[in-house]
Order: sequence, then C-alpha cells, then structure tokens
Amino acid sequence: MEASSRWTTWWQKRDRQRVRPVAQDSPAARLDQLLGAVRAGFPLAPAAHPAGYRCSCDRVGCPAPAQHPVSFAWQTQATTDPEQLARWLSRDPQANFITATGRAHDVLDVPAEAGVLALARLTELGIDGPVAAVGSDRYLFFTATRGTPVDEDEWWPSALDSTPDTMSEHPGLRWHCRGSYTLLPPAALPDGSEVRWLRGPEQPLPDPLRVLDVLTDACTEVGAVAEEQWLIG
Repeated sequence: MEASSRWTTWWQKRDRQRVRPVAQDSPAARLDQLLGAVRAGFPLAPAAHPAGYRCSCDRVGCPAPAQHPVSFAWQTQATTDPEQLARWLSRDPQANFITATGRAHDVLDVPAEAGVLALARLTELGIDGPVAAVGSDRYLFFTATRGTPVDEDEWWPSALDSTPDTMSEHPGLRWHCRGSYTLLPPAALPDGSEVRWLRGPEQPLPDPLRVLDVLTDACTEVGAVAEEQWLIG
C-alpha cells in the first residue's frame, strides 16, 4: 500500500507544480475525474483505448473499438480502490475505464435524441442523477441498482455478450444491470469523440423506475418502437 500510494502522491505533487492549467486529457486530470467516480462507489476496471482509428486490442474487426474491458476477468478486477486505479493509469495513461453495473448502480442507455428530451424532463421533475454522453450517439443515465433481489424471478441479469456487439441492432433503450458494464468518463473514442459527464458522479442516484418512465416516453417520441426498446445488458 505504501509503494502504490506514491503514485497518487506523485500525481498530486506534479499537478500542484504546474504553472499552466492541467489539460483535460492529462494523467492528473483524468485521475482526478476517475477518483470522483470511485468516491461515488462506482467499481472501475481498465478498458481498451483508441490506437489511431483502431482499437488498442488489435482485434481484427473489433465490434466495439475502445469500448470494452481489456481483460475477460473485468468483473473480478472492478474495484473502488484508488491506489489500484493509480497503478492502472501509471501502466497505461491512455486507458479508458469501464464501470461494472449491478453493484453500486445501474445504467439506462438511450439514443442521444431521446436523452436530450429525457434530461430536460427529469430536471423539471427535480430528479437528479449522474448523466454521461457517449459522443453524439448515446446518453447514459446512472441510477440506483436493483442489485440481486431475494426473489430471482423478480429481476434479471444482463446478457453479457449482447453488449456492445449488438448495439446497432438495438437502437432503443438498454438497461445495464448485473453482469454488464458501460464506459465511464473521461474516455476517448476512435472517431475523435469522447465520453463526458453532463451531470457528474457526485449527484445522488435516482430510483431506476422513475427514470425509466421518462426514458421510455422519450424513446417512443423519437421513434424507438416498443419492440426495439428493450435490451438488457
């Protein structure tokens, strides 16, 4: 713990010594944003990042460039330990990060057009909660999790391999719960866009069912018909 904590101390000291403002994509600024998510209890694990216009995983025809974990053991790796986060960033400063859903939070994932409508309506209703934008394509609404209920028939797990490979086949609402993940800001994408916070992780997590009502209405209004709205995971 003593050795690993030196990485965090070094970044903080380096940040204080800078005369110019820290660029948003610098290691210190990225660490600061990711630590905000860790403090909110979001479990993180390292993900692939852009390598030019390709994915750093070098998989031919990668279905989700820079949007997937680097390890098949991501569920075991996912942690809220800030020292582990600092070690991962020291090894790969360009790494994106995913957050494992169904533990501290769930994520409702919708097309950006529906997300814009829903965010305005949630604000009017006084419903807070972290919200992120994935480029200009998707909005991620972070909510409290349903977790693992006593009655397994009451709820469901996410189907892991349906994300993100089938994204183009399911343009409507997606609910990320147990067994799933989403990218976490700040994250870079191969087309030059980014995953960024619209409302940060310090926001309280709302009831998912309250957010769901608003999102389903918004999806319907932008043309995501009922048969296309549901993909769990």
